[in-house]
Amino acid sequence: MDPAFAPLTIKICGLSTPETLRAALDAGADMIGLVFHPKSPRFVTTARAAELAAISRGRAEIVALIVDHDVGEARALTEALKPDWLQLHGQETPEQVAAIKTATGLRVMKALGVGGAHDLAAIAAYQGIADRILLDAKPPKDAAYPGGHGRPFDWGLLAALDPALGFMLSGGLDPANVAQAIAVARPWGIDVSSGVESAPGVKDIGAIRDFVAAARAASAAATAEAGRT
Repeated sequence: MDPAFAPLTIKICGLSTPETLRAALDAGADMIGLVFHPKSPRFVTTARAAELAAISRGRAEIVALIVDHDVGEARALTEALKPDWLQLHGQETPEQVAAIKTATGLRVMKALGVGGAHDLAAIAAYQGIADRILLDAKPPKDAAYPGGHGRPFDWGLLAALDPALGFMLSGGLDPANVAQAIAVARPWGIDVSSGVESAPGVKDIGAIRDFVAAARAASAAATAEAGRT
């Protein structure tokens, strides 16, 4: 399906409580993300993640975010949690992505940091290996963990990408700017974490609802505009 006419996929990442998880599901999120990087303020244990996954299963796809796990660690987490996707958010090489995908049998999303146009060249090495590319803002140099840390990058850089790529967009998205991000970047999906929080790791139920509603409205407008051109 042409990404311009495909339904937008919305992922709420870094969920850690049943209350905020249910808010994301009720708002209509398509994916929920559970973070397994201990340095992140959104880190959840495998036991807590299993509780959250049980609530989500059948209502949204479950994404386990890992950072530089080896094949054995990825397989153990997969067996314990049974997620739908693994999101690799570290320095994993294409070979490591392929090995983890083969070992777990899961769909794999590879996150790549974008700070400038030159960073987009990395996409080619992962195409055909990762099932989905997630383009995120590069973290600050002194950051303790990966990810955009609430900062957007220049979405206009993505205009040069092949429209068939169907990437996920992350980094600094929030209810106020998600419509602009969708209009400029035309992503297959969007991924938000800190943009729907009241404090690091503390999800805000109202912001989750507002984000999903704004994204759905913007996606509908973009689809209508694409149909007129």
